[in-house]
Amino acid sequence: MTLTNRAIFSIEEVITATGGKLISGPSAMSFCGVSTDSRSIVQGNIFIALKGESYDGHDFAVAALQQGAAGLLIQNETDIGFAAGGGNAAVIMVADTLQALGDLASAWRKKFTVPVIALTGSSGKTTTKEMIAGIIGREKNVLKTEGNLNNLIGLPLTLLGLKKEHEIAILEMGTNTRGEIKRLTQIAAPDIALITNIGPAHLAGFGTVEAIREEKGALFLHMAGAGLVVVNVDDEAVRTIAEGWKGRKVTFGMSLDADITAGDIEKNGVKGVRFNLSAGGKTEKVEMKTAGIHNIYNALAAAAVAGAAGCDMATIREGLMSFRPVSGRMTIIKLRNCAFIIDDSYNANPASMREALMTLKDLKNHHNGFVFFGDMLELGDAAAEMHRKIGILMATIGVSAVFLKGEYAAHTSAGAREGGMAEENIFLLSDETQVAEYLKKHLKKGDWILVKGSRRMKMEKITALISETFGVEAPKEKNKTIN
Repeated sequence: MTLTNRAIFSIEEVITATGGKLISGPSAMSFCGVSTDSRSIVQGNIFIALKGESYDGHDFAVAALQQGAAGLLIQNETDIGFAAGGGNAAVIMVADTLQALGDLASAWRKKFTVPVIALTGSSGKTTTKEMIAGIIGREKNVLKTEGNLNNLIGLPLTLLGLKKEHEIAILEMGTNTRGEIKRLTQIAAPDIALITNIGPAHLAGFGTVEAIREEKGALFLHMAGAGLVVVNVDDEAVRTIAEGWKGRKVTFGMSLDADITAGDIEKNGVKGVRFNLSAGGKTEKVEMKTAGIHNIYNALAAAAVAGAAGCDMATIREGLMSFRPVSGRMTIIKLRNCAFIIDDSYNANPASMREALMTLKDLKNHHNGFVFFGDMLELGDAAAEMHRKIGILMATIGVSAVFLKGEYAAHTSAGAREGGMAEENIFLLSDETQVAEYLKKHLKKGDWILVKGSRRMKMEKITALISETFGVEAPKEKNKTIN
């Protein structure tokens, strides 16, 4: 996904924000729009030559100029294929172009007084962000993170899209290495901050859950003291982080002493969930077309944030009622044979996998449940054991058969056998064509299929294959999207 923006900077503003030095071109001009992709340059943009593990934006600096870039932001002039000769373009050198991108986004954010909401967490970030946007968007013009553009490139580019007509910004923050959340918080300067939960995700980069807690906790630690934090009181790690926060605070959870809580929860199968949303002495009955207790937590988090942003209970209720799951994140697909797929293929970690399996258990009831599971990645030394435990859980909840894909499939299989699942009901997905043949024989009306795995496992292909094999029943209403 390519983000476009019309952020305007003079050369002087760029140099001041980034600490850069003009090495070629005119000293008095302005740029309209910031780009990191030479293929999407718009006339007048400043092109930032980012360096990654497998690419170097300096290789495309000349192409950016040919496409109409008015300036270049570089960190090594010898890497751009010409001796600092941008012709009529301004060439500015900085120590680190990724740092400079964040610095420009920070400078642009400071030109606006609109509230900024930032959220992070081990799971549920995107769903909660969309819930928040769906509520607040009923009353205000919202800028929000699109897709998974939540890192040190995506977040700055999102912020650079801030325009005078926007009334609030909602920014998702992701991390897989130490220091990212601190830097993202410094760039975004949020007014309201939320940590959805903390669990074992990206352990390869952090080593321990405690290190993950410290990384996620940087959101609260490095935001301004005048801001407000939204705290999941049912998550011990989040509570621990929030203890050090001396500013304003709003809490959510199932605990009766939380500021925003849910009661009288009813699971309504494929139709979703019902619950009473309570806050500030007021209660609203909410029906949501999404499954799983974890999505009620997401709804409570969204309600707490939206309330802190000024939305009343009626607006919060309407926003939650109109929410539809994001594609690949607990999306329920009804097949023409009246079986169902839970498409949770977008990503996976141990916490979200447990949530998905418990949701499958509730939904399948006395029917068969089938699981297509791709590896959970970036778990480091804990990967084998965590896959084994997921296998045990699959067997414990009564899954009829599992199809496993990835390096850790043997560990998941061992766990499933340990939990009591028969060997003949455990399959390795070496040949995806076997999926259709097996399901044609065994998938019956009322049965449920869960598809889940980490992003790089491309489990959405399994969802597409099953949908194509059996056909999909058209929904009675179109899913609503938020612009």
